[in-house]
Amino acid sequence: MKIKPTSLLACVVSGLLVLTAVLSYNNFTRQWKDDLIIPSKHVTTVKWLSDYLPWLKGTRGDSRVFIIDSGVPGGTFGLLGGTHPDEQAGWMAAIILVEKLQLKSGKMVIIPHANNSAMTHSFPQEATPQFIHIPTDDGAVRVFRGGSRGTNPVDYWPDPEVFSHYQTGQKLSGEEVRNLNRNYPGRPDGQFTERVAHAIFKVLIDEGVDINLDLHEAWPEYPFVNAVGADQRASDIASLAALDLRMEGVEIGVEAVPKKFRGLSYRELSEYSNAMGLLAETPNASQGRIRGITDETLVIKGQDEFYVTATQLGRTFAKFDEHGWPLSKRVARHIALINALARTYTETYPEKPIEFENMPTYDELVDTPVGHFLNSPAAVAGN
Repeated sequence: MKIKPTSLLACVVSGLLVLTAVLSYNNFTRQWKDDLIIPSKHVTTVKWLSDYLPWLKGTRGDSRVFIIDSGVPGGTFGLLGGTHPDEQAGWMAAIILVEKLQLKSGKMVIIPHANNSAMTHSFPQEATPQFIHIPTDDGAVRVFRGGSRGTNPVDYWPDPEVFSHYQTGQKLSGEEVRNLNRNYPGRPDGQFTERVAHAIFKVLIDEGVDINLDLHEAWPEYPFVNAVGADQRASDIASLAALDLRMEGVEIGVEAVPKKFRGLSYRELSEYSNAMGLLAETPNASQGRIRGITDETLVIKGQDEFYVTATQLGRTFAKFDEHGWPLSKRVARHIALINALARTYTETYPEKPIEFENMPTYDELVDTPVGHFLNSPAAVAGN
């Protein structure tokens, strides 16, 4: 039987379409696999958000909760990374602490991927990278998902025209329904992101968190950058920590919680629990509107000629030069702030100390690639 050219062409085109669909699906689902995190021997317990809200079990919203308990009575420090996964310094700082932190007293509860669903897709409209590759000292490469700002539409769709914060009725753009940092304190029977928010709220309640810090990044042209926001109860500790950092040469501002903006972690988690609420921002060029090519080089090196020009024109709140704001510097700021907050909290509440051991200094973190502070899969496999 002779095949007509048109039939042959149709078969070829159909085959190419099927191949493209398969490759696209495989590429899409690669981000559904959890990142490798290698806890240090100091991590005493690994739980999941579903341990606090069983509904999340088996969903992409379930996420690991790492607990480091010194065994010495003290306060409890809660840490959230990955509220917005495309703000990479937040989850990277959290992962480094999971893999390296030692405690002398007190307890630390770390959720590196607060919105794990948002880790499972990229932001194609912004051309953000799917994966970030970080080499370790022995030549191994750790691969982390780039993530997006909001919950994966696969898990919650469609967005409403208007998002209404359940507890207060505040109305925002419909896409904010997938923004974890607009949904606190959440609801156990609410929409997807509300349930994730409620599970995190339950972590704070059940683990007795005293002070909680949510790690973020922001546009360099955004006024609230290189700053820490604090609720009323945390304002003194935040101010003392900022003063300590300034004495070390790390400039940081302190801001109060916006009076009319609801659903934020450092407002609602503080209002509905005993935890003092804080939120930190570092400048990430890959977040901004002025940036050039958006790839993992920009995320890691933080160098962008457009931001250098914007700084010269006085259009940025975070100053850019040819050195930029590399991931190592942004992570260094987050970890330095965590260290300063623990120190000032302990000074203020000596009966509930939270004391770290062998923490790298700010200068060590700035001058060293972040891979140095990560565990190597090869080294772990050899043990």
